[in-house]
Amino acid sequence: MRKKAVLATALLALLGLAQAQQQSLTVYTGRGQGLVEPLVKQFEAETGIKVNVRYGRDAEILAALQEEGSRSPADVFWANTAGALGVASERGLLVRLGETITRTPAYFVPASRLWVPLTVRLRVLAYDPNRVKPEELPKSIMDLPKLTKYKGRIGWTPTYSSFQDMIAAMVTQYGEARTRQWIADMKALEPKAYASNPAMMEAIRAGEIDLGSTNHYYIQRVARAGQRIATYYFADGDVGGLALVTGAGILKTSKNLAAANRFLLWLLSPKGQQFFASEIIEYPVTQGVVLSSSLLPINQAVAKSPKVDFEKLPLDTALKLLREAGLL
Repeated sequence: MRKKAVLATALLALLGLAQAQQQSLTVYTGRGQGLVEPLVKQFEAETGIKVNVRYGRDAEILAALQEEGSRSPADVFWANTAGALGVASERGLLVRLGETITRTPAYFVPASRLWVPLTVRLRVLAYDPNRVKPEELPKSIMDLPKLTKYKGRIGWTPTYSSFQDMIAAMVTQYGEARTRQWIADMKALEPKAYASNPAMMEAIRAGEIDLGSTNHYYIQRVARAGQRIATYYFADGDVGGLALVTGAGILKTSKNLAAANRFLLWLLSPKGQQFFASEIIEYPVTQGVVLSSSLLPINQAVAKSPKVDFEKLPLDTALKLLREAGLL
């Protein structure tokens, strides 16, 4: 009898291990594959949970979720911008998260608790210090069109989601009419449009342009590679210093709620947050993470941003304005 009991215990243990090994998770994400795939691989190695990832722009992911409806295999929506998470919340795609998850971040937790912030990026101005003097730059991005001496020498990224979130925040702060005028005034300076921020950073480095609005970490990565591009911060509270939040939520279509919760908690763990800070050079949303000495302290970074409700960013209005201007 004892041998049978031992054998039964061993079989149950093997069965449990096999079930754990068979566990899988499907994540739809607007984050870049080159940035976050190593983190996903770490999660798989530590948990034994297989993660199937669909990469694409936030807008593409939202469109796919809309088309798939209740048939979607997705468990988690991991977005590149808070604007996209706000849209997902508005469309009723997300489930309310438990307190264990939502009490972990120290910053930017939405009132709805339908998604959780994972990292923070700051909008800043990148410039070539050999061709631009920082004292010449305005305190507000709204005054950037006044830099007529840089006509044809400014870059921007109208198709990039973070830029679109900034335009949405501009609508919130200043209204649709003034934002439309800002876009028109910027177009009068004949800025060069780039499909990506790395391409714009390369254009500054190569002398093709002198400056451009971007996310802080793109400059940090260029500096890490030994190239010189400087960071300019607008005045505290200016929309040009908008804090952009990445985050994730669990979809109502999820059939793997336990694994989905585990994934979000892992991304918020010290190991996950340190990866974001060290490898991607984004700001963590939890306490106790070591930041690069080249970054502003997190409390100063947060103070740079205007206070906006990320779940109510008028992203549709921003996209409409950019289309009207022929930028999309």
